[in-house]
Amino acid sequence: MNKVISLSAALLMGGATFALAENAAPSRDGGYGLGRTALPEEIAAWDIDVRPDGLGLPVGSGDVFTGEELWIDNCSACHGDFGEARGRWPVIAGGFGTLQGEDPNKTVGSYWPYLSTVWDYVHRAMPYGNAQSLSNDEVYAIVAYIMYSNDLVDDDFELSNDNFLEVRLPNEENFFMDDRAEVELPMFSEAVCMENCAESVEITARAAVLDVTPETESDAAAAEVVEVAAAAEEAAPADTGPSPELIAAGEEAFRACRSCHQVGEGARNGAGPQLNGIYMATAAHAEGFRYSPAFEQARADGLVWDDEALTAYLMDPRGYLPNNRMAFRGLRDAADAEAIIAYLRTEGGE
Repeated sequence: MNKVISLSAALLMGGATFALAENAAPSRDGGYGLGRTALPEEIAAWDIDVRPDGLGLPVGSGDVFTGEELWIDNCSACHGDFGEARGRWPVIAGGFGTLQGEDPNKTVGSYWPYLSTVWDYVHRAMPYGNAQSLSNDEVYAIVAYIMYSNDLVDDDFELSNDNFLEVRLPNEENFFMDDRAEVELPMFSEAVCMENCAESVEITARAAVLDVTPETESDAAAAEVVEVAAAAEEAAPADTGPSPELIAAGEEAFRACRSCHQVGEGARNGAGPQLNGIYMATAAHAEGFRYSPAFEQARADGLVWDDEALTAYLMDPRGYLPNNRMAFRGLRDAADAEAIIAYLRTEGGE
């Protein structure tokens, strides 16, 4: 039996060797005569990169609303309905003005330099687990929605290979060619000086906080005052406002809103208006934000954001206020609306 198996294996190997030799590429210096020249269609399947100048872009187009549908079906499970992200997946929208802060938020709108990189990445690697399953038109539509979620285009925008280069990302000018070989390498390749060093080092300031071990008696006394005040605050009777549990639930639910809206200290207008003081305020209350005509009319009509109005709008933004520019489809659970309202009342003020 073993001899039969060995003979069969030998025949198979011999046949494979014959086939390889028959179709082998001509031998070359340093080569082994293996393989063949790639076919044009094989090269095209690999050559899918897109350059910032538009080279490599295929013909196609897609609008924001089509992109929203595709985003919900293919991208929102990881990146959230509005690019705010879920869990530890990357945030896609927002983050404007954060790059120089302690906690920079690097999104397409705040950090990425070229739209071609966005198109190429979506086309090449997304959706997660089903890469390169999107058509060219679908990629254009999703990229259009990403641009809209970053407040770069209006909701009726259609992206195509014809107008692709007309849209520039805000942070493009802050990127430059890598010049480390010419600038930094010579600087750090010089011999170390080791002469004329400072004779002594003087400490001019210290970081002092009250939640670490105090260094002096005065620090200890101050820490004790803080502890007493905190204990007194905990012992004080609760007010009649929303419960802490409801506020916490609202803060969690508000994550779906953060890609467009800010609330709390230092809140600013972004893709959407800042929401400080929105509770019981007249519609379109944020100064400096360009509201849609629908919101301007609501303000003229005297719409006030009380519990009933906020709940109705959060549940169905387009149905409650037709023709507004907000892309959010609405909450699925009225309990989430109640929680978000409680969070806005406490975090953004009434």
